Amino acid sequence: MPGKPQPVMLDVDGVEVKLSNPDKIYFPELGADGGRKGDLVDYYRVMSIAGPSGPGPALAAVAGRPTFLQRFPDGVDGEQIYQKHLPKHHPDHVQATRIVFPSKRSGHAFCPRIPADLVWAANLGTVTFHTWPTLAPEGEDRAGASPGSAADNDHPDQLRIDLDPPDPTSGEPRRGFDDVRRVALELVRPLLDELGMTGFVKTSGSRGVHVFVPIRPEWDFIATRRAVIALGRELGRRAPDLITTSWWKEERGDRIFIDYNQNARDRSMAAPYSVRKSPRARVSTPVTWAELVDVDPEDLTIATVPALVAQRGDPWADIDEHRAGLEALLEMVERDEADGLGDMVYPPNYPKMPGEPKRVQPSRNADLTRKKTDS
Repeated sequence: MPGKPQPVMLDVDGVEVKLSNPDKIYFPELGADGGRKGDLVDYYRVMSIAGPSGPGPALAAVAGRPTFLQRFPDGVDGEQIYQKHLPKHHPDHVQATRIVFPSKRSGHAFCPRIPADLVWAANLGTVTFHTWPTLAPEGEDRAGASPGSAADNDHPDQLRIDLDPPDPTSGEPRRGFDDVRRVALELVRPLLDELGMTGFVKTSGSRGVHVFVPIRPEWDFIATRRAVIALGRELGRRAPDLITTSWWKEERGDRIFIDYNQNARDRSMAAPYSVRKSPRARVSTPVTWAELVDVDPEDLTIATVPALVAQRGDPWADIDEHRAGLEALLEMVERDEADGLGDMVYPPNYPKMPGEPKRVQPSRNADLTRKKTDS
């Protein structure tokens, strides 16, 4: 019986990182032709190492952010480990940042800073990096203790608009990527323009589209989440048959869901240039608005994205130069409040939040049933 293969030591921008089991198949459709663990690790190495214009794009997208690890140590068909806390045993170059959960408990999340950090995490079986919309204090020590900094993990520097098509197994007429693409191009981008905000778009790596909006980190999670609710409601008014902000699937029908809760504390989204759980190693890929018109997410994989970036650069390279304020969106929040449209429900694992409506599925809400009966 053959022995366990010896690990390979990689030089990642001057830092030594161990790669174990490089030939293990992670993406079954690709097999040994680009679907091995070594191929995944090499993708993150190539996409993290700095070039003439700065950090590699995969590192630039996550650097300094609390980052959760979606790990598949036996490949994407195997068991998933979703890791919010930095592993206890890690190399000296790997850092943590302190985060506070909705329960008020705190923890220490992985906080990548250098290319070797992403390669180390990929060797643990990390396929997807999920980031918070915050920047950690730069003065934190390796354990996540901070002496004070202008940045913190309580004030987001991004709004995140998650355009989520209906589940194809829901029984409703199926909407897919083309519909989501149309919403992004014809509705989301024009509304952001009206608000004086800049949206940066990427494929989700599946059937959706993500739009990240850089903002000044002056508002807390409550305010940024309410801002996205207001934006989603306005989109719904402009295209009520196409867009919904309803948390409850029974109310969505075949409409595209604006998942406003992606902006709640402790919610994270797949980082730009992160690989997704998929047989062909699709990548959640930043594109230009012009490219979104005819892009095919199936074409964006670990085999193709590095060459695409080398050819035309990173469309998100200047995202931090376009930070806007929330004033216009918060005025929309106030108008909605005046019209009786307050907060919306949080995910089920969150504590009851101030101002949150009753967190009950509409078909099971006795209060709604009673109102219908009374009327």
